[in-house]
Formats: sequence, structure tokens, C-alpha cells
Amino acid sequence: MIWTLEASPVEEIFWRGGRFFLKRDDRLHPDFSGNKARKFYYFLRRDFPHVERIVSYGSPQSNAMYSLSVLAKMRGWRFDYYVDHIPRLLREHSVGNYRAALENGTRFHLGKPPERDRDPATLRIEEGGRQKEAEEGVAVLAAEIAAWHREQRIETLSVFLPSGTGTTALYLAKHLRRERIGVVTTPCVGDGDYLQRQFALLEKDSSHWPGIVDLPRKYHFGRLYREFWQIWLELYRQTGVEFDLLYDPKGWLTLLKHRADLPGEILYLHQGGLRGNESMRMRYERKWAAGSARSM
Repeated sequence: MIWTLEASPVEEIFWRGGRFFLKRDDRLHPDFSGNKARKFYYFLRRDFPHVERIVSYGSPQSNAMYSLSVLAKMRGWRFDYYVDHIPRLLREHSVGNYRAALENGTRFHLGKPPERDRDPATLRIEEGGRQKEAEEGVAVLAAEIAAWHREQRIETLSVFLPSGTGTTALYLAKHLRRERIGVVTTPCVGDGDYLQRQFALLEKDSSHWPGIVDLPRKYHFGRLYREFWQIWLELYRQTGVEFDLLYDPKGWLTLLKHRADLPGEILYLHQGGLRGNESMRMRYERKWAAGSARSM
């Protein structure tokens, strides 16, 4: 199977008195946008004649889950997806990634996936795409960033992105190190120790790891926070760019706090995830200022 990606564009925005560059990976592909296009590039580029199904696990609103459901549908494979639970409201009123995955034929299962086996007909994808195969696509992204950096003749560049498993940040740092471009991330699912444990699963050499910065307050992944909603709305209204509601609010809040500590120009990686905004916006609108989003 031949599947190619054109380089995503880089845009310049001015916000809160500063200049930022945006790597618009959200524009890569409607079904494989952002880091999912990069993480699953390996699987999109190759034929797997013996595979008959995909097994994965995670959240019922996961962006990775949706992209895998598309991959399975494209290939005519069965997709078995395991979740800890599915909220009652989501079961009764399916929206976002969950609904789209159902429409693509995903079979949901409660509980943990079966232990690994050597069944050649089963392709097992780790939660969020955290696996060594993700390096190939992220290396392509790193090459795009390095080429843009040279074209722009920017002396010093820092790449910033929020992280779940940290896979994209890890492989970006590994491949941009030779270009002397720094990569910094912030944890959105766990804390810095959690991210380092995730890095170690894929890369033992810590010299390849990205830098980690965080906020003093602990935020629980998936919960609603007024400051997340406010900065998301502000970004949309002042820049015209829609960001992901799960990761990017904390990403931008953390970047603003640590901006002075990051050398040179800032390139923020927009990793897509906008399909999941449908359900997140509904939750935020029910809790705070429903009319504010509708007036955008």
C-alpha cells in the first residue's frame, strides 16, 4: 500500500504580545491528522497480507482509536478496541470519535485486552500509538521541521508540544538533536515521572529525551477546567485557529509560563485531534457559558 504525506504548512501568529510559529499537522489528512498520521505512517505505508484484525485499547474518545478504525475499514480488518468503561451518556448519545469509530465497525470490549500472542493475523497497537514503529513517521516530521528551520534561517529554534504517551516528543527530540533544535513538552496524562517512564520504554538513552516543563497545579486528564476553556476560546477568537480541547489548553498555559526559559523562536506543533472537540465542547458548554462558543 502506497500512502504519502505532503509536508504540513507552518504559519505565524502573534498572540499575547509574542510571536509563535505553528506547524499545522492538523491539516495533514481528515482521518489521519496530526500525530496519528505520523505515528501510524509505518502501518499505512506497508502491506500486511496475513493480518486480519487490529487490537488496541484506551479511551472511548481517543483520536488514535478513530484513526485505527479508519485503517481497519480501509484494509477490511476487524477492529477490537478495549476500554475501562464507556460513560452512560456517551452510550446513549454517541458523539465524536466514539460515534465515528462505531460507524466504521469498531467492536468495543470492556476490560483489558488479551495478553500478547504470536498470532500473525493480529496487529496489536499500543495505547495512543506508543511503539517503536511510530519513529518512522515522526522522523519524517523532524525532517520537515529541520528543512523549514534552514529555509527560514532561524538561528535558534525550540519546538514545543503537549504529550500523552510522549511518543511524538521523544522521537522528535531524537531526530532533531543532530540539527541542534530543542524539543520541550509538557505532560497532560500523568506527570513528568510518568513521561520519563514512557520514554524509557522506547528509548533507553536519556540523552535523546526531550525536555519536560510543567505547571505548579496538578491537572487531571479529561476533567474540565475553566482556565482551559477560556484560553481555548481566546486562542480561537484571536488567531482563528481551532486547537484540541484535551491537550492544547494545558500546552499553551505551560508554554506561556515557561516562554522566557525556552531559547530562540518557538514552533508549536498542532497535533490535530479536532474530531474529539465535538464531545469536549458539549461538556464545556453545559458547564460554563454555553453561548460563548456558539458566538465564535
